Amino acid sequence: MSIQTDEQVQGRLAARLSQSAGADVTIEGVKALSGGANSMSYLIDAEKDGQSWQLVLQQSQAQMPGRMSRAVQAEVQTRAEKGGVPVPHIVYVLTAEDDLGEGFVMEFVAGETLAPRYLRKEEFSAARKAMVGQTAEALARIHSLPVEDFRKLGLTSMSARESLLRLRDSYDAMGGGVPVFELAFARLEKRLPDDGPEVLVHGDYRSGNFIVGEEGLRSVLDWEGASLGHPLNDIGWLCTNTWRFGNWQKPVGGFGEREEFYRAYEAAGGPAVDRDLALVFEMYGSLRWGIVCWQMAEQHLAGEAVSVERAAIGRRVSENEADLIYMLQKGAL
Repeated sequence: MSIQTDEQVQGRLAARLSQSAGADVTIEGVKALSGGANSMSYLIDAEKDGQSWQLVLQQSQAQMPGRMSRAVQAEVQTRAEKGGVPVPHIVYVLTAEDDLGEGFVMEFVAGETLAPRYLRKEEFSAARKAMVGQTAEALARIHSLPVEDFRKLGLTSMSARESLLRLRDSYDAMGGGVPVFELAFARLEKRLPDDGPEVLVHGDYRSGNFIVGEEGLRSVLDWEGASLGHPLNDIGWLCTNTWRFGNWQKPVGGFGEREEFYRAYEAAGGPAVDRDLALVFEMYGSLRWGIVCWQMAEQHLAGEAVSVERAAIGRRVSENEADLIYMLQKGAL
């Protein structure tokens, strides 16, 4: 059921928000932000005790097998906030009685989320300089949160080697046989560790999942990929060429240099960064994204999730092949 067009549902949600906030909440309007077959996001214009209160509803239309529930995601985000990580504050987690599927409501954080804009526009020049230290500090805080607290939530725990084997299974299920991917798997099988520090891993820590203002980082979004694993998973993913959005000369998210980020991360309390191993995790990031792009194309072609976006992303497999070739030859991109 869509909240956007159903006044009764809006009324029920306003009542739940009133109970949660301990205040009189009314919903003035609802606007769809994004959505697909399985999820929707809405901007909610509300009033709390007569004052403007903007919220975002993230709603799952159906639970995907193996995907973190929205309730767990909300709890992870809440615990991250308590640990000093800049995230949108969770206001309310949906229940079955709300008749809105699975989801949660969080406070709206103003700012830019489209990475190509904050990576290029002059108005964000100061933000780009500040973001190296800010993203390093936020990630160090994530990696410093008590692991056992999140293990109790049922988060997946895997070593880097185990993650590679799972990725290999996905690749083989599609038929495999991509020469560059085969070379990358062979290299990574020798280099990725089967042990190391275990931390809360965000799982999708990158440009595109940050809210950015003119002063820099305001919030970290999209926690549904959180797991327990090696901290270099997040650092390598942040530096993967895809998430530089064309600013390939700035390996940290398209806005910074590796060594500056590493030092800021360590100074903020993150584990010591093995510089050579961090580059190995960057290669893993490109391989991982290349296979995800292929999966999206397969889902579109098979009619499982027909989408122009998935078809277009599928065409980006070749970009990751090119990145991997360069890294196999040079060691870093």
